[in-house]
Amino acid sequence: MKNIVHARVETDRSLVDKFVALKNVMSISCVVGDCMERDGIMHSSMKMRSVNKPFIGTAFTVKLSSGFLADCLAIFQYAKPGDVIVIDAFGDTETSIWGGLMSGLARNAGIVGAVIWGSARDTDEARMLDFPIVSKSVSPREAHSALTQLFEPIELNCPVSCGGVIVNPGDIVVADEIGVSVVPYAQAEEVYARAVKQAAAEEASRNDILSGATVEQLLKKYGRV
Repeated sequence: MKNIVHARVETDRSLVDKFVALKNVMSISCVVGDCMERDGIMHSSMKMRSVNKPFIGTAFTVKLSSGFLADCLAIFQYAKPGDVIVIDAFGDTETSIWGGLMSGLARNAGIVGAVIWGSARDTDEARMLDFPIVSKSVSPREAHSALTQLFEPIELNCPVSCGGVIVNPGDIVVADEIGVSVVPYAQAEEVYARAVKQAAAEEASRNDILSGATVEQLLKKYGRV
């Protein structure tokens, strides 16, 4: 069975860039999740495993085969700079389908991060490369491809399940040390406007707290804490 490669979903780069500009907003995954009324938030096991480096980009999705988790080298033929590789490895915690060489190749390709519903390894090498990985687990056990030289079947640019969230190609992935939130591309304009507004309100309330504001004052001024 050969790999299945779907046509790339085109996105408005200027809209994506506006989201990318928010990556240093404090608790940005929380801000975005709040603006989607708690939708689109991946499972709490999905954590930064190499560098604590927030990243935001368009989802380039990868679906592996359950019970046959091959290395996904095929992504480097199709992924573009600014992409986040989102891999559905069926939540397998013991077979790592991303390692140090993948991190190096991804960094060279301009990929901004990897989000893996499964396991990664060589996180020390990824840290040296300053390449961020989010995964469910970390394990030394490699995928079978190095032994079998089998790299198929893999499906690219298709809807995947990752961390309990359905991720479609082109969705906007927001990751930080707290977790991962995924913005459906069709909702991106609306969510961005809400996120900018909420981030500004949170920064203002944070400054008020540092100046000694009380809970009552904050609720009266902002309607929330």
